[in-house]
Amino acid sequence: MRLTVLRGLTVLAALSLSTTGLAATATAAPAPLTARAAPVRASAAPTGVSTTGAAHRLVRVCATAHPGSAGCMAVRRDTVTSTGAVSPQTVSRAVTPSGYGPGDIRAAYALGSASSTRTVAIVDAYDDPNAAADLTTYRAQYGLPACTTASGCFRKVGQTGGAVPKANGGWAQEISLDLDMVSAACPTCKILLVEASSASFADLGAAVDHAAGQSGVAAISNSYGGSDSSATSAYDHPGIAITASTGDAGYGVQSPASFPTVVAVGGTSLTKTSTGWSESAWSGAGSGCSTINTRPSWQTSVTACSHKANADVSAVADPNTGVAVYDSYAYQGVRGWLVFGGTSASSPIIASIYAQGPTAGSYPAAYTWAHTSALRDVTAGSNGNCSTAVWCNARSGWDGPTGLGTPQGTSAF
Repeated sequence: MRLTVLRGLTVLAALSLSTTGLAATATAAPAPLTARAAPVRASAAPTGVSTTGAAHRLVRVCATAHPGSAGCMAVRRDTVTSTGAVSPQTVSRAVTPSGYGPGDIRAAYALGSASSTRTVAIVDAYDDPNAAADLTTYRAQYGLPACTTASGCFRKVGQTGGAVPKANGGWAQEISLDLDMVSAACPTCKILLVEASSASFADLGAAVDHAAGQSGVAAISNSYGGSDSSATSAYDHPGIAITASTGDAGYGVQSPASFPTVVAVGGTSLTKTSTGWSESAWSGAGSGCSTINTRPSWQTSVTACSHKANADVSAVADPNTGVAVYDSYAYQGVRGWLVFGGTSASSPIIASIYAQGPTAGSYPAAYTWAHTSALRDVTAGSNGNCSTAVWCNARSGWDGPTGLGTPQGTSAF
């Protein structure tokens, strides 16, 4: 299996960026990402930093995956000095974090008084040793109810329910992002974190299978992916909403989002306006038409694709309109309050909204496709160039980067 690595992400228009190739490995510093005018396939993640004043650079926190394995879709926004150094992140809890918080997420997606005590499962690779403590910090910062192991609200296990695997700093940041987004979108949901022994698809699939077998699990979020591949039974659990990130490299299809039984979650740029919230397709959101997996029967309005089309729905993913995350497990010298994006953010948000929605029947995606009037149709933005325009350009109705649109309440979920 060949993994498609990042092909670039949009950064602030004012940045002046320089680009050089930098191979990403498990031990190397995470690779900053440059501004993109069009999708570019790269064998190594490009580097780019501001050369004047303090600005932002975007960093994918997981190492480049090998064939048969996945990379997480978390993208961190760093502040960079005029010398190209990353400014230290604040670790103090007595701060006002940058990035959107729970109130913003719930307001943007009209969640109002929606709530649930169902369980949202998060599947990631490796261990975040500080997951429980960092979750407590995030929730306390925003006045959310505590969610602890002692109370039974939070549980962390290995891929088959036993001991957790070895720690990994990049995946630890991914885990913090996922847990915080569940907390933001559904503060009353229980959370099950299942940590796969490695980033191999075999281990990640085993973790999904374990999560699906646990009582009360309504949704399982998977914020990772690799190249388009054949679906497996591990991601086929009727009655459970299994969501997956479509990717952060712009136009192009990845798995497991391309599996017919999975809700493929794309990404938007989310902006607060004087009258409410507006969204456009994020230039990094993955999209397209699988060449391998069959089209599910509910994708009725996708006439330009005879196989599974990505995405189904979407939520905020642009790091430049990113979300606040707390992570204290230092990775490459970065810890504390951070700002993240990537479709790693949108997948757990959508999973948490499914957990608060009505009973969705055998496959929750089918319910969403039958209730499109309860979604915000995103009609602006693009994630690249493609032979079939609807696969990479937002428009009225279904499109590749944003799918059917973004949540407006829970009635489509």
